[in-house]
Amino acid sequence: MAEASNTQGWTQHGKVRAREGEGLLELEVDGLTTQAKYYKPLIYEFFRKAWRGSRPGWGDFAVEIRMDYLGEPPWLDLDNLAKAILDAIKGYAFHDDAQVARLLVERTAAERERIVVSVRNLADRPKSAP
Repeated sequence: MAEASNTQGWTQHGKVRAREGEGLLELEVDGLTTQAKYYKPLIYEFFRKAWRGSRPGWGDFAVEIRMDYLGEPPWLDLDNLAKAILDAIKGYAFHDDAQVARLLVERTAAERERIVVSVRNLADRPKSAP
């Protein structure tokens, strides 16, 4: 079993690591699989065993999910990936996925395979000048 570690603000357990600050929760999962259902128990276990961050928030949230891949894009439906990720972070980032007011899910060619998630409470975003 992998131990939780903290390097430069990141908490890591196995293939999952996360950090928070400035109203932003960042989560990364190393590696890719075509089975979206794989991510829910993996991330849930991370939060249950290793995460000691803030409690879930209320209000509206913006969630961005990015699938980084090498070579050809994996045969993975992004809507299924989003559902698995949202189910996994529910109860840790926010109370219910109905609080997600903005959702962006994309795949991007990159130098390594991973899932990158960022969650921001929209009440925490800076107000723009008139």
